[in-house]
Amino acid sequence: MLGGAGLETQTTTTSIAELIADRIDAMPAGERRAAQTLVANYPVIGLKTVADFSQQAGVSSPTILRFVARLGFQNYPEFQSALQDELAAQLQSPASRAATAPSRSDAASPMIEATLDNLRETFRHLSDRQLNEIAEKMADHRGHMFLIGGRFTDPLARYMAAHLAIIRPNVFHLVGQESMWRDRLIDMGKRDVLVIFDIRRYQDSLIRFAEKAHQRGVQIVLFTDQWLSPIARFARHVIAGRTAVPSPWDSSAALFVVAETLIGAVTRQMEPESARRIREMEGLR
Repeated sequence: MLGGAGLETQTTTTSIAELIADRIDAMPAGERRAAQTLVANYPVIGLKTVADFSQQAGVSSPTILRFVARLGFQNYPEFQSALQDELAAQLQSPASRAATAPSRSDAASPMIEATLDNLRETFRHLSDRQLNEIAEKMADHRGHMFLIGGRFTDPLARYMAAHLAIIRPNVFHLVGQESMWRDRLIDMGKRDVLVIFDIRRYQDSLIRFAEKAHQRGVQIVLFTDQWLSPIARFARHVIAGRTAVPSPWDSSAALFVVAETLIGAVTRQMEPESARRIREMEGLR
């Protein structure tokens, strides 16, 4: 079933961004351009007319309709209705979600089930090819790697940076005020990777920073939710993890597991260098 933004359905409904991730490899070139345009302008461009969507994507109107059909929708209005549901979910605040959170007596079991479902759904829509491509880029230590997150996701960036700094050089967790991040832009270029964690409600300062980094040619890896941070338009790679749980607060558990998966993949790709660095670091303790 497509669409639906209530708390009771968020962990089981497949988002349009996830449908695209599942099917983009099988799309003809025109439909792939439509998919890429939608992801880069998610979900706003899909809420416009077919003519406006086709013009921005640089494809014909029939191509847009074939793209929508490939995603499993009967027609364009049905596709737009699903996007409107997603937009409503994207704009939800902790206060608006609190009304449908479970009572204290039964809070644990639904949270556990939702978290496990988030993990399954996140990895179902995340291909080995994408994970390998991201790990390969993270393992390329000819450039620098910078990591940053939002108000609640920055601990994930710090955790990932702490591990990657052991197995490869030039890894930096960006901290402090926004002006301090912008000062680091002078050191960023085309060989560098910027890893950003940003989930709803998306952080304006991170969006501004990502745009500046993108303008300098930095390759951005975005960890976000199924509704896609606006940073997706600047990102080379987008990891859309499931975050909705029956709680006023979103869960970062799935993104945390993806981060750990990538840490392991980068470590393996960098062997034997990573093993040598770990041994040498242990010897310095």
